[in-house]
Amino acid sequence: MTLKTEFVPLTLEGLPALAAEKKADGWRFVQMLCVNTEDGIDLIYSFMKDGVLVNHEIKGVKKGTPVPSVTDQFIAAFVFENEAHDLFGVDVHGIAIDFGGNFYALAQKEPMTVISPAQKAARDKAAKIAAAKAAKEQAAAAGEGAEAAAKPADDAAAMEAKLAGMDPEKAAKVRAAMEAKAKKEAAAKQAAADDKIANLDPEKAAKVKAALEAKAAREAAKAEKEGE
Repeated sequence: MTLKTEFVPLTLEGLPALAAEKKADGWRFVQMLCVNTEDGIDLIYSFMKDGVLVNHEIKGVKKGTPVPSVTDQFIAAFVFENEAHDLFGVDVHGIAIDFGGNFYALAQKEPMTVISPAQKAARDKAAKIAAAKAAKEQAAAAGEGAEAAAKPADDAAAMEAKLAGMDPEKAAKVRAAMEAKAKKEAAAKQAAADDKIANLDPEKAAKVKAALEAKAAREAAKAEKEGE
């Protein structure tokens, strides 16, 4: 017979119902495994039936999180659940045969969650690299925003410097062309706004017009102040 293996995601909340379902359907409890990860403890519950081994995975269980026992359905699980508690610090509740933390005589509490100095150094280094990368990306994003905001002022300054280097007559013509272009664009923008306002009800149109006029007045005052 060929053994077929499957891995299926599971949640803590769904564990009791899963165990009851497996028991009712005639599945055999095989094992409960723990894996120490960066995000917590991964729990893997394995069941077998008719040559099919299904592994249900609960990812990243944090320290102190209550984990319901499945010994009410599979009494053999008490060995694995006591082991998970003593070796990994998993807080399993309701174990039918609970050794109260004395299943193993250990010199070190929760030894399977202890990492070596080399592993800790590697994790700290990875965390620092990730933090530095995030800070760099944030600074770059802020810089791009400031650069985009400063670009119009830089362009205006560059144009003024360019005009200052021309003969007065040519500079006057360029200025006149730029002003005409600006007026044309402003007129087109105003026409578009007027068309939009024309489709509004009179009361709302009046409010929009007032807001636009106030904005135009502020911009004109600002431009006049900057030109002084």
